[in-house]
Order: sequence, then C-alpha cells, then structure tokens
Amino acid sequence: MPWIETVPYDNATGKLKTLYDRVKGPDYNVDNIMMMHSLRPHTMEGHMAIYKHVLHHSANTIPKWFLETLGVWVSSLNHCTYCVDHHLAGLRRLLKNDPRVDAIMVAIESRDVQAAPLSDAQKCALHYARVLTESPWQLAESDVQNLRGQGYSDGEILEINQVSAYFGYANRTVLGLGCSTEGDIIGLSPNNSSDPDDWNHT
Repeated sequence: MPWIETVPYDNATGKLKTLYDRVKGPDYNVDNIMMMHSLRPHTMEGHMAIYKHVLHHSANTIPKWFLETLGVWVSSLNHCTYCVDHHLAGLRRLLKNDPRVDAIMVAIESRDVQAAPLSDAQKCALHYARVLTESPWQLAESDVQNLRGQGYSDGEILEINQVSAYFGYANRTVLGLGCSTEGDIIGLSPNNSSDPDDWNHT
C-alpha cells in the first residue's frame, strides 16, 4: 500500500478521471506511479507531459532502447526497483535480445558499465548519467566535451541529460511515497512517439 491516499480509477471524477483515461492501459489499469498524483491531478499532467516528451518523442535521435537503458541505470543507482522493473521490461521489448539485456543488467547491478555490451559512446553516456545522479556538483564542461568527443551532438547530450534527470524525479516520487508494483502491468508505456499528446499505455 502507498504511504499516502490515492484515488482508484473507479472512484475518479472530473479532471482526474479525464487524465486517468488518457494514461490508462488494458482493463483500465493505471500505473501506480501515476496514481501517486491522484490528489493533485495537475502534477500528474505535468509528470506525463515531461515523461512523454523526454522519453517517447519522435524528435529524439538517440535510440529509444538506449534511453530506456539510461533509465534503468539511473533507477538502479537510486535503488528504485519499481522503475527498474518497468523500464527493464520496456528495454526487453524494444531490444528483442534477452541475452544482451541480461548482460547489460549484470553490468548495471555490478556497477561495471565497462563490462556491458555497449559502445564506448554509450558507456560514456552512462558515466555522465552516474555523476549527474550521484554527485551532480562534480560535473564540469569537460564531461560534456567527452560526450561530444564520442560523437554525440549537443541535442543528443540534452537528451541524455533530460532522461537521466527525469528518472531522478520519477525515482524520488516512487521512493518518497511508498509506490509499489502491486497491481501494475509491468512494462507498459505510451509508445505512440509520433503523437506527444497520446499518453495511452500499451
């Protein structure tokens, strides 16, 4: 049970019901992380807008599977099993290569990204995300220059930054309010990247 009151789908009215209908998945399932916002629906609206635009937008040029990898990495660093479970399932669905995903997870869990079956550029992005998550005050312009040196454009560096920062927010929402996966359908996400206003989870 969460540590604060939440409103179930069947009891929702007004703006909350409208938002639930936008984010629901099969059988009217609403992810528990979204239900955490039910007493202040405007915060759910803000959360979903940034989530959809940061992680599920067609204007991103970094592959979505690697953005999900960043999310799993940051969530693991923050010990947020809720987000690890959800986004690991999304990573599996996108990559369609369980042995590779398993090897990535071994590297994540052991905090040894150099052992992950990823490119040097992707490992550099994971290093940046780790510093941003654990000790952001230690970041310097040279860290961004390192990402450029690996071939990332400044727009892609922004994507890495925003996905990493978003998961810091999501992890703290979950961990700070006692959110669990109980009753969730693991791995659903708003997959229609061509329409940023389509929040339906599939």
